[in-house]
Amino acid sequence: MKIYSTRRRPNRPARIVIDGLGKRFPGAPGFAVDGVGLDIAAGEFVCVVGASGCGKSTLLRILAGFETTTTGTVSVGDEPISGPGPERGVVFQDYGLFPWLTVAENIGYGPKQARMTRPDIAEITDRWLDTVGLTRVRQSFPHQLSGGMQQRVAIARVLANSPAVLLMDEPFGALDALTRTDMQAELKRIHRETAVTVVFVTHGIDEAVYLADRVVVMAGGAAHGNPGHVRDIVEIDLPGERDSTTPEFNAYKRRIDALVHQGNHAAV
Repeated sequence: MKIYSTRRRPNRPARIVIDGLGKRFPGAPGFAVDGVGLDIAAGEFVCVVGASGCGKSTLLRILAGFETTTTGTVSVGDEPISGPGPERGVVFQDYGLFPWLTVAENIGYGPKQARMTRPDIAEITDRWLDTVGLTRVRQSFPHQLSGGMQQRVAIARVLANSPAVLLMDEPFGALDALTRTDMQAELKRIHRETAVTVVFVTHGIDEAVYLADRVVVMAGGAAHGNPGHVRDIVEIDLPGERDSTTPEFNAYKRRIDALVHQGNHAAV
């Protein structure tokens, strides 16, 4: 892989601290989530799993600054979250690419908005095109790409802004099984190279065990009559190159599956 000597400030992964987080939406009879506490180390990869409606996406939207807290505090790099910020990049399931821009223009959009010089924008764009393996389609438009390629562009576009934290809300949920597997491996590689802090929401327990340093299992929610909350946190003590067929991998899968389904019969 080509080495780029970008002049941008090096990416510095940030710690995330959540203390007593509660969220009540206007008009709702109770809290959507309540009493959530997490301490995520800088550079850590954390997956959040749980039954539908337990507050996974609400938690992520609060971390992104799209929603405010009702109670408690949330900070990134010792700074309280007061709204969206460039230190936090967000990747959704629907890609969110600009259809009128090429692949290269989508990736370079953030640095351009930051009024960086043209040489720096070109250097950053080339770096991330190379990192996600899309240099040959740099002049293509999003509609000309497969779903997996579009999601690679979405991830590269966020990382081109050198975020301290990468927030991902079921980013591979719309992909076919083979492409999803490829993207999981790609994301692990990118995480090793960037060391960015990642919070990854998923319904897939296999996906969580494959990707995460720790898996946060959430429970509750309006459908279960109590606010969403953290039921347990499972540390995944497996090597970096994980094999889903091993007994150790499947032991973690069974443990997390039991935690997700404890006390209810909702599907993961």
